[in-house]
Amino acid sequence: MTRRGSYAKGVAKREEILSVALDVVARRGYAGASVREIAEAVGLSQAGLLHYFDSKGELFTAILEKRDEVDYAGNTGDFLDDLVRVVAHNAEVPGLVRLFAQLSLEAADPQHPAHDFFRDRYAFLRETLTERIRAGQADGSLRAALDPERTATLIIAATDGLQAQFLLDPSTDMAAELAGFLADLRAS
Repeated sequence: MTRRGSYAKGVAKREEILSVALDVVARRGYAGASVREIAEAVGLSQAGLLHYFDSKGELFTAILEKRDEVDYAGNTGDFLDDLVRVVAHNAEVPGLVRLFAQLSLEAADPQHPAHDFFRDRYAFLRETLTERIRAGQADGSLRAALDPERTATLIIAATDGLQAQFLLDPSTDMAAELAGFLADLRAS
């Protein structure tokens, strides 16, 4: 019985760490957010924090997983509108956008701790978007002429490309640009 309580406390502490880390990284960015700062913010030593995560790479990958969980918790069911909402929120947390962009490049190395996360995330997004595009075609809300797989890949490319442009020029309105692109997918 003690184990179960200890396990539950460990899970709760890990969630607390990730929630605090989301805030720290959103404010300070990937380069500015240290393991020490995150540990101090949750009342742990660096060694104590690394009890919950094997490395900084694993911690930052878990932060991105938590970001996705939080971002998609408020989905309304209209995947195009939900995507624009998430991208609009990203403009408010440039540190997380920078973390995503930096880790996605580093994760091209199969040995990187975030490699599997990004590979699986992109596969999941392509599959999910493809299914939702097909459903939109079936209910008449999306243009029938769209190639669902290609369109899904292009939506992902557009969102990632807009994030890169935003990081280089924060005046880039990612949500407005994406909304304009996605409007072209809707049936007239």
